[in-house]
Amino acid sequence: MSRSGANLALLLLGGFRDLADRATAELAARGYEDVRPAHDFALTAILAGADNVSELGRRLFITKQSAAKVVAVLEERGFVSREPDPVDRRRMRLIVTERGLAMRSEGQRIFDDLREQWEEQVGADTLNTVEDALRRLLGDHVGRLDSPGWLIRDLPADS
Repeated sequence: MSRSGANLALLLLGGFRDLADRATAELAARGYEDVRPAHDFALTAILAGADNVSELGRRLFITKQSAAKVVAVLEERGFVSREPDPVDRRRMRLIVTERGLAMRSEGQRIFDDLREQWEEQVGADTLNTVEDALRRLLGDHVGRLDSPGWLIRDLPADS
């Protein structure tokens, strides 16, 4: 078994892909077809304060045009809506809809089920050790859905 840095990166990516792919398939089976991990990242960013397309792009490290496309897909699927900003009526605010919140809640339950499956495969102590090690390496905010910094980094407004 190789212990190279490249293999570690592939294992981490493989773990993410396995969980994300299985969760995506299960969401589809529960009525949320065509949901992708990027959609959850966008919804998380919006809930954490990225209430317009420009800010969403900054937080997800994508162009404003790409962010607009993501928002269009989320809006088409009923996960977000746009409302005029009460302070500046020319500005449209992004709002996560009840359907978007329900999909995220369903997704969180699915990920909890998947974690339990991994725990059954390798044992609770082993999985806890892996999680603790990753948290020490990456920081406490990474991997916490209640923390806006779990994926989304704060950038200066002018970046």
